[in-house]
Amino acid sequence: MGHVDKSKEKVVFVGDSRVRKGNGFITPPDYTSYPGKSEAFIPNFLLKEWMVGVVVLVGFLVLTISEPAPLGFPASPTASVIPMPDWYFLFLYQYLKYPYASGPWIVLGTLGIPGVAFGGLLLAPFLDRGKERRFYRRPIASSIMLLSLVATVYLTNFAWTHYKHELAATGIKPEEERRIEKAKEAREKGLPAPSNAVKTKEVAIVDKDDPAMESFKKATCISCHATDLKGASGPSLRGVGDKHDKAAILAIIKEGKKGPDGNMPPMYDTAISAGLTAKDVDQLADWLSKQKAEKK
Repeated sequence: MGHVDKSKEKVVFVGDSRVRKGNGFITPPDYTSYPGKSEAFIPNFLLKEWMVGVVVLVGFLVLTISEPAPLGFPASPTASVIPMPDWYFLFLYQYLKYPYASGPWIVLGTLGIPGVAFGGLLLAPFLDRGKERRFYRRPIASSIMLLSLVATVYLTNFAWTHYKHELAATGIKPEEERRIEKAKEAREKGLPAPSNAVKTKEVAIVDKDDPAMESFKKATCISCHATDLKGASGPSLRGVGDKHDKAAILAIIKEGKKGPDGNMPPMYDTAISAGLTAKDVDQLADWLSKQKAEKK
């Protein structure tokens, strides 16, 4: 910049308006001189990741539209089941059965150890910052990974095996297996598969004024089967006469019942201790055998 006044000069420079010549379009570096890097994260790498994510999302949308999720089986409050979580939580389900993860140690089992495990998984990129990628050159990280994998597979398999043993010991058949068998039988007979929709058909109580109704209440049967015989924690007894005759009902009262539809303990002694006589129990069984659906 020239700001000096020299009156003898014919031209006085008061500024410099020259512009530096540009180099044109700047070619992005090819990163060959940077070990371990091949391209710019933004936008090169990130754009490709986004495109892959979009393709996967579209694939999921097409799958959900073409193959709608099937309806599950209706829940039955009277069914005897062994509760089980989804398969991906089986290892935690089995882990919580051990003494050091349950009872007084429940907080450690539910929050402590799982929190440390999943927290370590989130912090792994920050804790293990070595440049080596070969697993045998990273003994600590590789050992922890293999140990976690083996523990997860072992606990999952053990939980499932134990569940199968419990089913065999209790004689309970899962509802989905029973429904699959019914659907298979229907296909073999050329009939449509049974619907999952709950078909409710009102069955009236037969002879409400029978003295056996009072015996039914006195014997504490209402605690499981409700006053209206529609069932509470136990199954409905409306229409039970279509399934069992008097002798079968009396045998269930005396000996109890175990099966896929539910378990019932022997109630004969309970009824007697509640003030019923053997004759009252016999009349109760006879009255229950009359509870049948009205035939058109």
